[in-house]
Amino acid sequence: MALTEAATEPSDEALCHAFLAGDEAAFGTLVERHRTLVFSLMRRYTTRPEDAADLAQQAFLRALEASRRVFSRWSPSGPAPFRAWLIRIALNLAKNHARQGRRWLQVVDVPETEAPGESAHDTLERAEQEQRVRAAVLALPRRQREVLTLRVDGGLGFRDIAETLGITETNAKVNFHHAVKRLRAQVAETPEEER
Repeated sequence: MALTEAATEPSDEALCHAFLAGDEAAFGTLVERHRTLVFSLMRRYTTRPEDAADLAQQAFLRALEASRRVFSRWSPSGPAPFRAWLIRIALNLAKNHARQGRRWLQVVDVPETEAPGESAHDTLERAEQEQRVRAAVLALPRRQREVLTLRVDGGLGFRDIAETLGITETNAKVNFHHAVKRLRAQVAETPEEER
């Protein structure tokens, strides 16, 4: 039954065209459909979930502000690349946020609560490891960071990543491979203070 319901949901293209025709709720449906994806992408570039939620909201507001202008340029008979366009908006916002907020990398992000059965020491170690991973991701070359974020946080396939970033599928796979390899090496390194 869920399969039949999914088949009757309007496509992104249909929702974009409905919005252009004056159906304001159509844009709300697009927001609900892609909310989790955008939040996941933003989460990679922020230290707190609240910041990711704020950035996700900004991405949707920017998309709404530009939508009538952008949607009208898409061919009525062709596909509307809404998801790819929205991801580009989100990534640009996230990168700007990370660039402007590099100073947070110097602050230890300690979780406010411990996981069940976890000591305060374990919580601090986990927070430090998360900080090292976050810093390592932000230190990746731009394209590798984008591909990794779209693949891991966004759950996109390589074909979708290639379409979103305007690269080939092979290029997306190669960038992902290099990003993972570089992250493993950086995270495995012991910080100077612990040597």
